[in-house]
Amino acid sequence: MTQGFFIVFEGGDGAGKTTQALMLEQALEKHGREVVQTREPGGTKLGQEIRQLLLHGEAVDPRAEALLYAADRAHHVATLVRPALHRGAVVIQDRYIDSSAAYQGAARELGEPEIRKLSEWGTGQLQPDLTIVLDIDPVVGAARRDKRGLQADRLEAESLEFHRVVREAFLHYAEAAPHRYLVLDATMDMVDLHAQITARLGAMGLL
Repeated sequence: MTQGFFIVFEGGDGAGKTTQALMLEQALEKHGREVVQTREPGGTKLGQEIRQLLLHGEAVDPRAEALLYAADRAHHVATLVRPALHRGAVVIQDRYIDSSAAYQGAARELGEPEIRKLSEWGTGQLQPDLTIVLDIDPVVGAARRDKRGLQADRLEAESLEFHRVVREAFLHYAEAAPHRYLVLDATMDMVDLHAQITARLGAMGLL
């Protein structure tokens, strides 16, 4: 059995994670790999309900928000991600533990170590093989969203300073463990971005 591989896309809103994840999925499938594309929250039926509550429902207490994200993550990993990895699939995921650490731990000031420990416990310490951070200025990301005519969800509607803290948190995580991260300028041409992603995965033996 081919060993599974866990890839996570992180970054601010409007960074183009969905586009790059789809392009990567197509590239991997051309190489004969089974690919499972998923997201947090919302990768399972339970996750879809949690996503609706978190992003489009009424205001949620910050600690309750953190616990709901962790609950979704625990269920998601147990029922979708680990089974896919065990059968040798490549899992491409939009957001994971770093998002909770950045949004709830750093920006909501709940404590990054505490938030990270909660999700690590819930997932049985499952870590990505590679985290791709698409770095973007929050002002540019918001402008991209507005240009597409999309309405901001509850997190996207937070202040510019909130999103600046999130951005700095992602960059800090990547700087602390460069062997597990690939940081790219999200304003680059999407084809060039894809080429850099596939080059890194090629060096890791996946492509």
